[in-house]
Amino acid sequence: MEEYSSQNGVKPVKAVVTGAAGFIGSHLVDRLLEEGYRVTGIDNFSSGSRDNLSKALGNPEFRLVVADLREPSEWIGELRGANIVFHFAANPEVRHSVREPLDHYHQNVTATLHVLEAARRNSVEVVVFASSSTVYGDPETIPTPEDHPLRPISVYGATKAAAEVFCETYARLYGLKCLILRYANIVGPRLRHGVIYDFIVKLRKDPHRLEILGDGTQRKSYLYISDTIEATMASLEKIQGENQGASIVYNVGNEDWVSVRDIADIVVKAMGLSGVEYVFKPGTPDGRGWPGDVKLMLLSIERIKRDTGWHPRFSSAKAVEETAKHLVRELLDRGTHRL
Repeated sequence: MEEYSSQNGVKPVKAVVTGAAGFIGSHLVDRLLEEGYRVTGIDNFSSGSRDNLSKALGNPEFRLVVADLREPSEWIGELRGANIVFHFAANPEVRHSVREPLDHYHQNVTATLHVLEAARRNSVEVVVFASSSTVYGDPETIPTPEDHPLRPISVYGATKAAAEVFCETYARLYGLKCLILRYANIVGPRLRHGVIYDFIVKLRKDPHRLEILGDGTQRKSYLYISDTIEATMASLEKIQGENQGASIVYNVGNEDWVSVRDIADIVVKAMGLSGVEYVFKPGTPDGRGWPGDVKLMLLSIERIKRDTGWHPRFSSAKAVEETAKHLVRELLDRGTHRL
């Protein structure tokens, strides 16, 4: 195995990032390159953007492979010589999973199994899997710890839970080290889905009226992308120190939460608007945005704080505020029409 020495210890030369052109994946690529990794990014651009990789594409240590994970013959050889794979490719849209469950299954579960099998065949040491808070469904305990039962209420959540089982099985059966990160709502620059982006798009079309899916009382945890990448790298160091066949699960979220109504207020302020009429459109009798939407989500992050020393720098409200400011500049001030 090729290695290089740094002040932080010994790190692998080559990392593969699936979903490299996506929101979290592209920020991760930038961080890995900064730390001296050789990085191969794999993406089919179904939801990612080449613009997200503008910095990486100028780096000679980065290689971009345009391929679909559901077709392993297109990319399996790219894992040769890799010591770590970050599997961050997925369809993140919960509403799509409700409408097209079989398609969602293949994008999120079939693709994951192909990645795990490619990692096994290429003797990859560590697989980092981007899971989701949605695996818990409607939790009985808030803040929700990692040992809470997995009872997803959406096909998206079910695909993430199924993929976790495959990751842990490959760890036990084949000796991979598997790191499962159950992310809360991750926000920041380059974000192109979710409630903050949705509100900006709607208010750009009509600055006087904002349709809000749900009754506005949905309350969730939001984590800024820089905090997310720090948590990911701290968790990576932890799994690298474990024996072969180890698997670790961490919640990656914040210590507080905000309501959808609060987010609307933050976005309206970031856009310099006032007097906006809020029109609430509940998708279920209990005020959710749509069937399968988890209404209340706040993860316990005590395990990752204890094991790694990581803790978030930005609160949920501050994460939303900073994201809204960035997206207003990205989507409006620069005159982009990718809405």
